[in-house]
Amino acid sequence: MHVFLETERIVLRPFTDADTDNLFALDNDPHVMRFINGGKPTSRETIQTQTLPRLLHDYLCFGTRGYWAAEEKATRTFLGWFEFRPLDDHTAAVVELGYRLNKATWGKGYATEGSRALIRKGFTDLGVERVTANTMAVNNRSRQVMVKAGLTFLRNFTGDWPEAIEGSEHGEVEYELTRSDWERRR
Repeated sequence: MHVFLETERIVLRPFTDADTDNLFALDNDPHVMRFINGGKPTSRETIQTQTLPRLLHDYLCFGTRGYWAAEEKATRTFLGWFEFRPLDDHTAAVVELGYRLNKATWGKGYATEGSRALIRKGFTDLGVERVTANTMAVNNRSRQVMVKAGLTFLRNFTGDWPEAIEGSEHGEVEYELTRSDWERRR
């Protein structure tokens, strides 16, 4: 198994077709999906034909993928996934940070630990100049992770979503961290 990145407690590795069951379970937890799609279930077919192909996409500017399966280092238990994806296939200047973790892992610092490690790798090894992350304004847990990972609030905005979910009337928020800000804080 190729390991993209390791932290004290987490291994980030590329997704494979064998992750279908893990993704199906993750995307069918209404708590996990609350701020994504209102907690609606996701079909196995959608996981296989839409989700997994997106997670397997290689980004030319990175020479690698932008989504990583997260496993607990000690047990190899699937924790969820992290996104560190260039917004443009041809330049790594701006990347989007994201995470989706099993509810059992919430509150244990995994999201912050993985996010910090990806940010560090992005700024030191991948040529990243700016990291951005967004979530629903009411998703306080995700917003706290962004702050703990070093990002700062940039703006509120309203997304154009096909279906409104509870809380979407409050809009979205975007956070960011630039390489120069990250270097100054080190």
